[in-house]
Amino acid sequence: MNAERSADREAVGAAAIALLARRDFARAELHAKLRSKGFGAAAAEEVIAGLAARGVIDDRRFAENYVNWHAQRGQGPIRIAAELRRHGVPDALVDAALAGGPDWRALASRARRAKFGGQPPASWTDKARQARFLQYRGFSSDHIRAATGADLDTD
Repeated sequence: MNAERSADREAVGAAAIALLARRDFARAELHAKLRSKGFGAAAAEEVIAGLAARGVIDDRRFAENYVNWHAQRGQGPIRIAAELRRHGVPDALVDAALAGGPDWRALASRARRAKFGGQPPASWTDKARQARFLQYRGFSSDHIRAATGADLDTD
């Protein structure tokens, strides 16, 4: 891409709108995508600021939608938070979106029942297998213990 087009605000704006027509983006992710297409950093930032001012792009909304979508798919808060941070969403917005999310303990129990059935695990081997599954899904140890009934002995 030539230097003149890479700084052209209209071309950057058209590229940003074309990307946003396919799916929602976080600000940092959209900026990186525009830069990878050869647009200048200053032009990309200016266009993104304009889109944010008009409410077309909003990191808070992106984080809330991301949490809701991935929670419905049975993913836990640790995995979702890591993905949101990878998309460039600020930590404060990630924490707020997760706090407004579903009941994570109930979601972990539902994910466990969907995969392994309604009966709680009987042996420690089954508890460990189910715990590994929930850990991969992104649930914390508290959520996993609640879902599997693997409370530690206090002896």
